[in-house]
Amino acid sequence: MTTPTLLRVGLDIGGTKTEAVALDPNGRLVGRLRMPTELGAERVLATAERAVRGLSFQTGRPLSAFASIGIGIPGAVDRETGEVRHAFNLDLAELQLGRLLSELVGVPVRVENDVTAAALGANHLLELDGTIAYLNLGTGLAAGIVVDGAPWRGAHGVAGEIGHLPIDPNGYACPCGQFGCLETVASGSAISRAWPHGGEHPAQDVVRAMEAGDVEAAAVVARLVQGAASCVRVLALSLDPQSIIIGGGLRLLGEPLIGGIRATLEQWAEQSSFLAALDLPRRVRVLPKHSSAAAVGAAIIGA
Repeated sequence: MTTPTLLRVGLDIGGTKTEAVALDPNGRLVGRLRMPTELGAERVLATAERAVRGLSFQTGRPLSAFASIGIGIPGAVDRETGEVRHAFNLDLAELQLGRLLSELVGVPVRVENDVTAAALGANHLLELDGTIAYLNLGTGLAAGIVVDGAPWRGAHGVAGEIGHLPIDPNGYACPCGQFGCLETVASGSAISRAWPHGGEHPAQDVVRAMEAGDVEAAAVVARLVQGAASCVRVLALSLDPQSIIIGGGLRLLGEPLIGGIRATLEQWAEQSSFLAALDLPRRVRVLPKHSSAAAVGAAIIGA
């Protein structure tokens, strides 16, 4: 009798939706589902359990066929215990997510920061080698770093927290307590502050206003582009990665952002032979629109 192939499960728990994937031992996607994330510690746990059981139903495999579960989630993550703290967009102050989910489904669980998980997933899905940096342009700003297929977190786990790199001491106050951090320029929260008369989706609204000829909107978008290009430059000069992958919700702005980043990098290269030699525009890649990078990366981490 042939022994059933064990699957690896990955969950990407975000503030609005949770995505779950199942990978076979060769890393191929054999199951995927999405569902709304319910907020609050107990409901986040319940969402995670429903996602795992949903994959079991979708793949026709019992929970015992799942070798491991990895979870990518925002907030402060203790990778040793699986505890999550301060995940504010999930209305979650503290949750022993790894232990409690493992008790509910009977499968080993590992928990990781969502940006690190997305970096690993992007590295796997795009079949990259060497050193890669994943730039997450979302509500906040952070980067994940992968070296030879493994996450690099630094001595204290803060490698990649470039959102809290100050670039203007006279700039806006940052939630971290500093002033003028990159996150106050290149993030969804920065756009919301700079374009307060936007609707439910300020980033999309400000781009539409810019395209309609609004001068103020054009200045907001230009500041976002300059900040995002600065992030690429920081990652290139500090890590010298082969590729810099742009992910996060803001990437969906498309050409106004991505084309603007590349144009800015090219402009800087014209002004600096040093930057020109680094060929930064060529290193920039964009995560595809419907990519499951964070969930796939979580599955890899869980193994």
